Amino acid sequence: MKDFPIPVHMTGAGSQPVDDEELQYLAMPRDMNTFRMPVVPERTDPAALREARDVLDTFLAQMARWDPAATACGPRLELTGAPAPVLAVVNEMLGEGEVAIRIDGERAFRIQESVFTGLWRVFLLDRDRRVIADWLEAGALPPLVVDAAQAAALPAPPLVNLPADAMNSPALLSEIGSQMATRTGTAAHVINLTLFPLTPDDHVVLEQALPVGPVAMISRGFGNCHITSTGLRNVWRVQYFNSMQTLILNTIEIVDVPAVALAASEDLADSRERLAELVAWMSETCSEGTEH
Repeated sequence: MKDFPIPVHMTGAGSQPVDDEELQYLAMPRDMNTFRMPVVPERTDPAALREARDVLDTFLAQMARWDPAATACGPRLELTGAPAPVLAVVNEMLGEGEVAIRIDGERAFRIQESVFTGLWRVFLLDRDRRVIADWLEAGALPPLVVDAAQAAALPAPPLVNLPADAMNSPALLSEIGSQMATRTGTAAHVINLTLFPLTPDDHVVLEQALPVGPVAMISRGFGNCHITSTGLRNVWRVQYFNSMQTLILNTIEIVDVPAVALAASEDLADSRERLAELVAWMSETCSEGTEH
């Protein structure tokens, strides 16, 4: 997880959640996972273990041929229809990493980063929330995340009615609109709301102008970071919470996708090395099982 984009100040107006304000974020209350070499489940079918090893070995070979600097989209390996015992071993080996994502709408997805940073398990769900497609892919972030956020967003802030006590929200909307219209490159423009004086009417205006979008992410690193797309293109709400679930930094970012959700190129290189170690270890385990 990346460092905070701007300094954090713990005191002053706005440093705590507003009592009447409902924070819009995806609740996935789990402890942060750090990497450790997975353990083969007890009573694992040797055939399932070998097939799972072959699946990961195939993906490793695809990663070896991929240059992240030249092509942003990494390899993708379909797992739809794989036998349940094989998927169980694959899931156990990949584990759960820091970032979890949900995408709602006509096409609903659930995405979980593995313990190998930048390796993602992606599930497409039907209307009854049953898995109908399942794959493993590598990259800074699955491209469908940004595609879904942008497809449901407006290119400029909408006109909203300004209540009498709307003090700073008009200026904020003007700044957001200007940044949307003139932004170039990939650098984020970050607006820190933590110490910004906002009236209840200001919050109402922001909720109307920046409605919650279809994409919600949580990154478990230093506390929790909740990232939510909005109804405006390339405009995200990014909120940092400490271990006590107290809001300590509340921002709006104008950027393709907040950097805190992205796997860095060095992380991807490290994940490729660790995946190779895992495949080699699984091969040794398979050989030991054959000998016994």
